[in-house]
Amino acid sequence: MPTLFRFVVTLAVLAAIAYGAMFALAMFVEPKKAEMSIRIPAEKLNPKKN
Repeated sequence: MPTLFRFVVTLAVLAAIAYGAMFALAMFVEPKKAEMSIRIPAEKLNPKKN
C-alpha cells in the first residue's frame, strides 16, 4: 500500500506543477495583437459552375 500512496502523491504533485504552469501562462503572458489581412483570389470567391 505505501507504494500506491507514493505513486498517487507523485501524480498529484506532477498535476499540480502542470496546473501551476498553465495558470502562470494564462495570467502573465499577453498575446501580441496585430491586424491581419489575407488576399483571397476571385476564383475562390465566385467559382465557375460547369
